Amino acid sequence: MTVAAPSVPLIWVDAFCDRPFGGNPAAVCLLEGPAPDDAMQALAFEIGLSETAFAWPEGDGYSLRWFTPRAEVDLCGHATVAAAHALRAPLIGVRQLRFHTRSGLLTAVLADDVVVLDLPADPPYPVAVPPVLADRWPVTAAAAGRFDLVVELPDAAAVRGVGTRDAAEAALGRRGLIVTAPGAGKDADDADYVLRFFAPSVGIPEDPVTGSAQCTLGPYWAPKLGRRTMTAVQLSERHGVLQVSVDGERVQVGGKAVTILEGAVTGRAAARLLGRS
Repeated sequence: MTVAAPSVPLIWVDAFCDRPFGGNPAAVCLLEGPAPDDAMQALAFEIGLSETAFAWPEGDGYSLRWFTPRAEVDLCGHATVAAAHALRAPLIGVRQLRFHTRSGLLTAVLADDVVVLDLPADPPYPVAVPPVLADRWPVTAAAAGRFDLVVELPDAAAVRGVGTRDAAEAALGRRGLIVTAPGAGKDADDADYVLRFFAPSVGIPEDPVTGSAQCTLGPYWAPKLGRRTMTAVQLSERHGVLQVSVDGERVQVGGKAVTILEGAVTGRAAARLLGRS
């Protein structure tokens, strides 16, 4: 009798965009149960995207973990949007998904073609401007959250002009560096605020669109703008739009997503994920 080769579904999704080849790409690996950590990390390295999400059924929802090519992370917004989008098709009629993660319980509401995440707020506190930036960028304020350093610049044009090498130096010692500015002006694409995100310490020189950064930027900008609900635009080369709403200790981050590829991990690689080798 021939034994079927092992196979694990893998879906490539562009998150925080409404058309292919925009936003932030993530791979979503749909497992039947937990996989060995080294197998998940190896697959994330092989794929090479900023994040690969691994999801499998657990209790009343799904267990969800995120890996960059270099390390596992505690929270990733765009890969969670991608996971919810990937699970939408086999779960026709389901309006809410529950994800058990290293950052606690996260929910994703499926509203038409938008996925809205409910994430923990990470309000930043003021800090001194990093000396490495004091003479290089026109910094107007700096703050720090649990994971990331926030540097505010005067406008969108200044954010667009940030160099990756300078950002990498400023990000040392943190998961990442968020460079942000108010959304006023012709360069801001009708945003309430704009941003770019750099995370070289976890293998991401610049992230295209970063959902988890809004856990910090939402509470940062809400009092400054006098608004609870805001539109954020990430000024990366791929570009992304995020809808952000601050509600006490939670932040809702919404966006669209597009499936690019559907396939499978097969053979010995799948066997490793399934714990058979």
